[in-house]
Amino acid sequence: MKLTDSRTIDADLPMVWNALLDADVLKACVPGCTAMSGSAEDGFEATVVQKVGPVKATFQGRVTISDRVEHETLTISGEGKGGVAGFAKGGATVRLVPEGAATVLHYDVDASVGGKLAQLGSRIIDSFAKKMADQFFTDFQAAVEPAAPSDAETPETTEKKGWFGRLKSA
Repeated sequence: MKLTDSRTIDADLPMVWNALLDADVLKACVPGCTAMSGSAEDGFEATVVQKVGPVKATFQGRVTISDRVEHETLTISGEGKGGVAGFAKGGATVRLVPEGAATVLHYDVDASVGGKLAQLGSRIIDSFAKKMADQFFTDFQAAVEPAAPSDAETPETTEKKGWFGRLKSA
């Protein structure tokens, strides 16, 4: 399954770049991720629980970041084994382009599965993989962008959410 898309994120390029390399951000954004440890330099170990059709599995896997060109592009690759359910592997090539105060994140995703999961059929697998990729990048955008102020708040008093809030409060 291959997927290409882009998102405009209301954050500057260095902030988006740093978020892509942060284990806490990745854990919060990978659907079903229950644990993530490690670093962008050495790779991450992850545990992800997913249900695809009638098959529910806990995947133990590794995520690596490669082909890094600072503040421009990188590749996120992952592979996980889900016991009798089979395996899943895939990756995303990410390219960042500044656009004023925002950053456009372009991504190309490629994913595949094997074992019992592969027996579900390509339509189910492709739909699930697209949903996972869309969810990851939606969650990533939400984690990096500042919260919008409510009517009673001013931009100065608006609390930031997710990773962005932890960065600002540090």
